[in-house]
Amino acid sequence: MKTSSFLELAAFGAKTVLFRKRDPILGTVIITDRCNLSCKHCSVNNITSVMHPYEKVRGEMRTLYDMGIRILFFCGGETLLWRDGELTVRDLVIEAKRMGFLIVNIVTNGTFPIDVPEADLILLSLDGDRKRHNMIRGDTYDTIMENIRNATADNICFYMAVNKINKHTIRDVCYAAKHLKNVKAVSFNFHTPYPDTKELALSREEKQECCAVIEEMMKRGLPVFNLKSAFPYIIDNSFPTPCWQCVVIEDGKISTCGRCIDVPGLCEQCGYFFVAEYTLLFSGNIPVIAEMLGTYLKYI
Repeated sequence: MKTSSFLELAAFGAKTVLFRKRDPILGTVIITDRCNLSCKHCSVNNITSVMHPYEKVRGEMRTLYDMGIRILFFCGGETLLWRDGELTVRDLVIEAKRMGFLIVNIVTNGTFPIDVPEADLILLSLDGDRKRHNMIRGDTYDTIMENIRNATADNICFYMAVNKINKHTIRDVCYAAKHLKNVKAVSFNFHTPYPDTKELALSREEKQECCAVIEEMMKRGLPVFNLKSAFPYIIDNSFPTPCWQCVVIEDGKISTCGRCIDVPGLCEQCGYFFVAEYTLLFSGNIPVIAEMLGTYLKYI
């Protein structure tokens, strides 16, 4: 991360904590909900299958920038499916950087060639070892591994949603992140139980066991992009929600924190580690602040 970017984000954090501000800093643009997969835990794919045109996406980027957003995510559906004529997601990332966003990331399922070297991070969904990943996402594991090996930059971070099916494969994903070329780290979430996927949700005890394994991996020096100081709050779902510093824009609609906010009772069962980490950070939690500084400077 550039020193200037770090200082700007640090200043935002300090003002938010000191003056209890609710201004957003992180925004996600949903560029399409079209996806080539039908994963067991997903509730937001292929609802409309619309590819939002470049000018519309660019306008939404400008809306977020004018709100003060400086960390931007492009998300789907499957993000790398997005096209507008000859334009691809890479063009969106380049435009976002030109517009002034400090950190620009994309989220992908990894089943398409990975050629977005301008992105700060490419969050790639890997949900366990080959067996469990394929149980959740279909026969895609080997394709993903090949695309990772052929990626044009080393800016990939695994993004694992831990659930009933894959809860025993945390170590596998950590070691894959350590040994695979082009992968920087792994970031974990727990499954957030949308109404049609409740059976995949972990109990408190299972979350506790999983966090113990993740912490073990951290102690062994494996590249984990999460904050262990937030684990107790994540296990108990005792972190404040929603995260006022995060917004999502989809087809012109802006939602605070994420699309989950529209589902009654779902915020209280949130499994997103980054939501816990951000809400604790901006609440002034000293251990989280200290750990986030080191972690973000290491991986971004």
